[in-house]
Amino acid sequence: MTTKLTLTIDDSVINAAKKYARKKGNSLSDIVENYLKSITTVEEAPVTLSPKVKKLMGVIKLPDDFDYKKELGNALSKKYS
Repeated sequence: MTTKLTLTIDDSVINAAKKYARKKGNSLSDIVENYLKSITTVEEAPVTLSPKVKKLMGVIKLPDDFDYKKELGNALSKKYS
């Protein structure tokens, strides 16, 4: 079952997202739905780090209040807008 959803989003973001969707051959609704699925899906198995990644751990010092999801969102917004 699908349900219609109304969102309030800046026009420039909508236009950029529609262009992105067209380039990828998807509808904007599909992209939003897949994104929402990805952030609400519970991870079933613990992530195993490779030896190379383990070696890199602790190399970069970040502030305790660093929000990587926010920074990632900002970087992706900048990249695709």
